Amino acid sequence: MSVSVLSPTGPLGSVSGLLQVVTLLSLVLLLLKAAQLYLRRQWLLKALKDFPSPPSHWLFGHKHEFQKDQELQHFLKWVEKFPCACPRWLWGSNFAFQVYDPDYAKVILGRPGYGLLLLNGQTWFQHRRMLTPAFHYDILKTYVRIMADSVQIMLDKWEKLITQDPYVEFFEHVSLMTLDTIMKCAFSYQGSIQLDRNSHSYIQAVGNLNKLICSRLRNAFYQSDFIYRLTPDGRLSHYACQVAHQHTEQVIKLRKADLQKEGEMEKIRRKRHLDFLDILLCAKMENGHSLSDQNLKAEVDTFMFEGHDTTASGISWILYALAMHPKHQQACREEIQSLLGDGAFITWDHLNRMPYTTMCIKEALRIYPPVPNISRVLSKPITFPDGRSLPKGIRVTLNIYSLHHNPKVWSNPEVFDPSRFAPGSAQHSHAFLPFSAGSRNCIGKQFAMNELKVAVALTLLRFELSLDPTRLPIPVPEIVLKSMNGIHLHLKKLL
Repeated sequence: MSVSVLSPTGPLGSVSGLLQVVTLLSLVLLLLKAAQLYLRRQWLLKALKDFPSPPSHWLFGHKHEFQKDQELQHFLKWVEKFPCACPRWLWGSNFAFQVYDPDYAKVILGRPGYGLLLLNGQTWFQHRRMLTPAFHYDILKTYVRIMADSVQIMLDKWEKLITQDPYVEFFEHVSLMTLDTIMKCAFSYQGSIQLDRNSHSYIQAVGNLNKLICSRLRNAFYQSDFIYRLTPDGRLSHYACQVAHQHTEQVIKLRKADLQKEGEMEKIRRKRHLDFLDILLCAKMENGHSLSDQNLKAEVDTFMFEGHDTTASGISWILYALAMHPKHQQACREEIQSLLGDGAFITWDHLNRMPYTTMCIKEALRIYPPVPNISRVLSKPITFPDGRSLPKGIRVTLNIYSLHHNPKVWSNPEVFDPSRFAPGSAQHSHAFLPFSAGSRNCIGKQFAMNELKVAVALTLLRFELSLDPTRLPIPVPEIVLKSMNGIHLHLKKLL
């Protein structure tokens, strides 16, 4: 007797049964995941009961409250309403516990935690101790000349550009300049990044990653690596990572090749102070082994990014702030002219003899902090000065932008007032954190501050800056503080 293919016991019946089983298992897994997320959210709501925030949607969090171009300003309304800290729900059980109070910041930065972009524990400590000599004062002194040369290349480009259009978009030019500087200072690079077209692709890749990382964190549907890779953002992120990694791998490859040349290693050993990359390549860890290729690439990737993109943000926003306040700009220019004359030769000794310019730089960093947020996961429970507490495992975000604009910390926080940083002025130790604080503060903060001073001084000697009233920048909090529409300024060459 033959069996019909339409029979439940035939091949199609078997396939149908298999589909039913798969569907049932999928539903069970979905329900289990939903239950897991529900229980996680309930646990979090209980853990955060002492920290109120505006009502949130169980799936989309506070997304409906924030428009990208108004995100920073909108959150400042929360700062006034919810003292010290509050949770911002991103989606489902994902949230950022936002801290914007100096006493809270002091507690967080004084405790151990797991940084999202940092090594942890003993490994971090070993690497930090190993790299500290790269930022010794004696080696930083030699970098001032390199910084000045890189800035002059950028200013020469601007001088040519303004013969056609006096309005210049700053950020990309400044990014190339800071990348040029970090490559020459920290990675023994001999060429000129600013004149190399291939460097533009790295700058573009870093810019894309800034946007994509932040947008992924806020999108519930992008949390699966598999799903994310299928999306346009996922494919762009993969490509940008490849470009960034290829750039750093090429830097390492070139330096390794140089060190293999006859007599080169002997020169390195005779140096009193090594630069960043040479320390990494010559390092022996406490176990006697060199850094693994993976750790070497990770350190170079991190420092390449932090050493140029954050500094580029700082310089761009400082110049914007001075363009916005011409009286302060002129006072800085007069101070620099009295120090340097009309020449552009600047040395290490000059950097500590420009107090008013330094005050303006710090005030601009307060209003426009280059890194608007830093995050870490609590490795231990924590209790704040007012008695409220958080359990282990909570991700805490130190909202530096909101801290710097907190009216309970700074009077008239939106007003540009360099006198806040006049010699002898008193502030809370954790009220001003452009370079973070504590044991995990920015290892290159002195390098960065020197570069900011050199760039500002030489720019003000060469140009008068004013605003482009048709294209005022809109600050947006990515990994570094960027402008949604660029930073456009009018440049007038000084005689």
